Amino acid sequence: MSDRDPDEDSPGGPGLTIGAGIAIGAGVGAALGLAMDNVALGMGIGIAIGVALGAAGSGWGRRRR
Repeated sequence: MSDRDPDEDSPGGPGLTIGAGIAIGAGVGAALGLAMDNVALGMGIGIAIGVALGAAGSGWGRRRR
């Protein structure tokens, strides 16, 4: 059992983490890159989107009460 406050906003909280966002973004970006004939560019775009989704899902940027 954890003694962490479930209402605490933290990167390890519920939702998509930044690491998961990067992994998903890299996979989606690689597929996008194959379609565009530029895998590196596609992965860059995918990772950037993944970081943004992960940061939003992990509670980063939320105001503390």
